[in-house]
Amino acid sequence: MPRARLIYNPTAGRELIKRQLPKILDCLEQAGYETSCRATQYSWHAAKEASLAVERGYDVVIAAGGDGTIHEVVNGVASYENPPKLGILPAGTTNDFARALKIPRDLSKACQVIVEGKTTQIDLGKYGDRYFINVAAVGKLAEVAHEAPSRLKTVIGSLAYYAKAIEKITSFLKPYPVHIQTAQGEWEGDISLLLLTNSVSVGGFQKIAPEASINDGYLDVLIISKVNIPELLQLAAQAYKGEHIKSSRVIYFQTDQIEVKTMESLVLNLDGEYSGEICGSFTVVPRHLEVFCP
Repeated sequence: MPRARLIYNPTAGRELIKRQLPKILDCLEQAGYETSCRATQYSWHAAKEASLAVERGYDVVIAAGGDGTIHEVVNGVASYENPPKLGILPAGTTNDFARALKIPRDLSKACQVIVEGKTTQIDLGKYGDRYFINVAAVGKLAEVAHEAPSRLKTVIGSLAYYAKAIEKITSFLKPYPVHIQTAQGEWEGDISLLLLTNSVSVGGFQKIAPEASINDGYLDVLIISKVNIPELLQLAAQAYKGEHIKSSRVIYFQTDQIEVKTMESLVLNLDGEYSGEICGSFTVVPRHLEVFCP
C-alpha cells in the first residue's frame, strides 16, 4: 500500500484545510493510500517534516496550504536524488503555482487530482541552497509579500498584498542599479523590479510571464525599468492580458542561468517568502519533481 504524508498549514485560507481535514484524509484512504498528517507550527516546519517524510520512505508528500507552504515542502524534498511525488492542495492567498498547474481551488476536487494519479515532471529554480517552485522576485516589491501580516492575509486574502503595495508605492518606484549576466550576454541599468519565473502566474496575475513553462528547462526573466505611477498602473492593467511584455519599459527573455549583482542591499523573495538579500546566481534544475496535476 502506498504511503502519503500530508503536511498542512492550519491557518491557510481562513483555516480551510483544518476544517476539511477529515474529508481529505478519507478521500486519500479510500483511494488506497496509507495516510498520516502533520500541521505546521513554525517557520520552516513544513520543510523539516517533508525531509523526514523522504527519509521515512513515503511515496507521496502532499503540501496543503499556500505558495509559502509549497515552497517549504519543496525545499524539504528537492535535495534528495529521488524525491517522492508531490501533491498540492491549494488553500492560500494567491495559489499561483496551483493555478499554473490548473489544480482546482476546491479541496475535494484537488484531492481527486491526486487520487487520479496523473503527474508531470516540473523544473525547479535554485539560488544557493534554496529552491523555488514558482518565482524569485528582487527589489522593493519583493518586500510586499513577507510584510503583509499573516492574520490580515487570512481575513482579507490577496487584498492584504495590495494594501501593503499601496503603502510602499513611493519606495517601490525608486529605481536601483543592477548588473545582469547570462549565457546570452550582459545587461546593466536602473530598474524597478526583477522577476525570475517558472510559471505564467505570479501575484494573482495569470499572464505575467506568458511564454513560461514549468518544464522547459528555463526561467522567464521579467525586468521592469524605472517607471512613474501612471506608467506602473498602465503596466498592471496590461499584465492582466499578458500585453505588458510589449511595453518599452519591460525586458522579457528566457535563460537557464542568470547572475544578478546590485550596488545596494535589496530583498530577495522566493515564492513569496523572505530569503535574505540578493547577491549571486540563479539556475534551473530541470524536471526534478513529479507533481500530480489534472
